[in-house]
Amino acid sequence: MTLMSVSPRPARRFDRGPVVLGIDPGTASTGFGLVERRGSTLVSRGGGVISTRAEEPMERRLAAISSCLGELIAEHRPAALAVEDIFFGRNVRTAFAVGQARGAVLATAGAGGIPCFAYTPQAVKLAVCGSGRAGKDQVQRMVAALLGLGDPPASDHAADALALAICHANQMPLRAEASALGARIPNT
Repeated sequence: MTLMSVSPRPARRFDRGPVVLGIDPGTASTGFGLVERRGSTLVSRGGGVISTRAEEPMERRLAAISSCLGELIAEHRPAALAVEDIFFGRNVRTAFAVGQARGAVLATAGAGGIPCFAYTPQAVKLAVCGSGRAGKDQVQRMVAALLGLGDPPASDHAADALALAICHANQMPLRAEASALGARIPNT
């Protein structure tokens, strides 16, 4: 059984700008966040968590993540997907599981023709908080402030996904300008 919760969606769908889908991959909880760029303003189009149950076989969990992500892509048609780069800590098993979820995310985005961009946790924290060592609570508060949300996202997975989307959405104008000049900005 897969659960996907989505927080507030926009009331209006016209005057739409480019949308970035941020993904914080995990096999138990995959955070997602949708951020729309309207000129120089960033607006939240929602966020939440795709949850899978540990007792389900891994292939079903990954298929559920892919299916839910496919629904998000079909509904919101993002211009880009920003995903967290794999961080190898001491727990290799966790890193491996995150890598599998990340693979499902990249394959689903690729099948939908969505370009993907990877960011390290430190790069995202630096872009959103001004410090690559910011804590989870600081990221949640800054996401709320940058997107004009009344309260920080309840889930740290959703907050991280929104932060990824913010990080990429803020780079979009620079990437477009560089592309127009024939240059390419590498992934971080």
